[in-house]
Amino acid sequence: MVVGSAALEAMVSAVGADSHNRPSCRSCGHTVLLQVLNLGCVPLANALLTNRQLREREDRFPLELYFCPQCALAQIGETVPPERLFRDYTYASSVSDTMVEHARTLVEALIERYDLGATSRVIEIASNDGYLLQFYKARGIPVLGIEPAANIAQLAIKKGISTLIEFFDEGLARRLAAGGQFADVIHAHNVFAHVPDPNTFVGGIKQVLKPDGVAVIEAPYVRDLINKLEFDTIYHEHFSYYSVSSVEALCRRHGLMIRDVELLPIHGGSLRLFVTHEGGQVSAHVAELLAKEKAEGLLTFGYYRDFADRVARLKQQLLALLQRLQNAGHRIAAYGASAKGSTLMNAFGIDRRLIEFVVDRSQLKQGRFTPGNHLPILPPEALLKRRPDYVLLLTWNFADEILAQQGEFRRCGGKFIVPVPEVTVV
Repeated sequence: MVVGSAALEAMVSAVGADSHNRPSCRSCGHTVLLQVLNLGCVPLANALLTNRQLREREDRFPLELYFCPQCALAQIGETVPPERLFRDYTYASSVSDTMVEHARTLVEALIERYDLGATSRVIEIASNDGYLLQFYKARGIPVLGIEPAANIAQLAIKKGISTLIEFFDEGLARRLAAGGQFADVIHAHNVFAHVPDPNTFVGGIKQVLKPDGVAVIEAPYVRDLINKLEFDTIYHEHFSYYSVSSVEALCRRHGLMIRDVELLPIHGGSLRLFVTHEGGQVSAHVAELLAKEKAEGLLTFGYYRDFADRVARLKQQLLALLQRLQNAGHRIAAYGASAKGSTLMNAFGIDRRLIEFVVDRSQLKQGRFTPGNHLPILPPEALLKRRPDYVLLLTWNFADEILAQQGEFRRCGGKFIVPVPEVTVV
């Protein structure tokens, strides 16, 4: 069934096309995948443009979400080469106070839980600007960051954090193991979804994890993505969208197991998985979540069937509000030159006709332009200087932090529009 129009005119909520056009599963290799959502051809979500690049052709790629009925992994069909996605990156985790505090509290808990000290080693995959490893380093615990984006890795190196500017896979893991660089703790936060081949990623963890070590993996939870209508979490950097069930099947294939799991509110709902070598007991929480996912239908396509229709309705509601505000003479800006924002604006056809500019705290993004609709990216101070009446909050996952930071703008009468999971004005 086809619904919507413009950027969403190809969106479907059920299968029906020939399976030979569909990709095979990234995890188990199953060759018949079922389409959940089609967001059309959109630009890369983090491919922010310079003024010169505005005059050049902007590449677009299909953005389609599929479900594997064999291992229950939700995934996109297109594979854009990781070198193109991650070598020059504009997201620095330290920009978010929420992310830094999230990392600090986790590190302190793990140091105590696993009695980590000067003879331990912590490796972080996709270590970004060192926002997490800096807390281990401050406690005298040896660390190694692995970060493919050279510009972001240099920020960590300047903090004194040893960092390899490489992608993590089984090849790199073998080199680390050959050099005796085994880890007591491996961190992989908000990177698991970014891996085009999860088997070589998990296989690499298996090789460098000490026999009694633990890999702490955080990734957006597909259950929250569907239930809370977080469709803007879907973009080309996110190849896979995990449930506990799909991760459990993947880990088992490589001689690993999920020892424990926690549900986190961050990023609209995430999993924190504690992965170890096989053997021993799993926590009751793992068994409970596996049973709950089965009971709720996450292992079947029926759970995803109406997702496209719900996204189409959200599009109609948000566009109607923005158009109504503009017709009433109100000026509208946006907050957050984020990947989520790129998906939302390009899929919904939101451009300069509705939004004047975007603000973002990251100096790496300021002065550039958003993909597809080419909105100028300014510092947050521009909200007080230019005084738009409404601000579309594209980084809704940090709503509490941003609304608190923008207290003066709000006291001056400015309002925020939160688009997900439902359109709300605050």
